[in-house]
Amino acid sequence: MSRKRRSVMSEQLKYELAKDLGFSDTVNQQGWGGITTKDAGNMVKRAIQMAENSISRGKE
Repeated sequence: MSRKRRSVMSEQLKYELAKDLGFSDTVNQQGWGGITTKDAGNMVKRAIQMAENSISRGKE
């Protein structure tokens, strides 16, 4: 039985993060399965930083 995963991040955001972090070529050539666990973790960290910055700007 397979479950379909629902992505929290949009594809556009994921590609933007991959480009910013320097592994968009890997994604383009191999897909998301080609990135390392470290790269995936760095994407999550960066997305969290972006969200926190967005929230803090809203409180000013």
